[in-house]
Amino acid sequence: MDAFPLLKTAAGGMDAQRAVLDIEARNVAAAQAAGPKGSYERLVPEFQLIAADGNSPGLAVTGSRVQRGSSGDALTEMVAVLNASRAYEANASVFELGKRLAERTIDMGRL
Repeated sequence: MDAFPLLKTAAGGMDAQRAVLDIEARNVAAAQAAGPKGSYERLVPEFQLIAADGNSPGLAVTGSRVQRGSSGDALTEMVAVLNASRAYEANASVFELGKRLAERTIDMGRL
């Protein structure tokens, strides 16, 4: 099994979740500034499948759009931050496994 596509996919997932974390951090700040009764423009990340080399497509955050009519608050935004953080951690774990797989493959070639 070739570990490099696995590494590329996991790195792409980490990059996408980092972009989502940036957007969600902005939402948390806007919710805090608006207060419990205030309203703010909630940004929602937009994802797009991108063509990658080979047969495995990649995922990228292409930007964000304003969600109209949302009644979010700081707690809602913090939950979104936690979800993005967990997704980032999951991709980081897959990347670490792929890295170990590549290292072991290289070690086997040395024998």
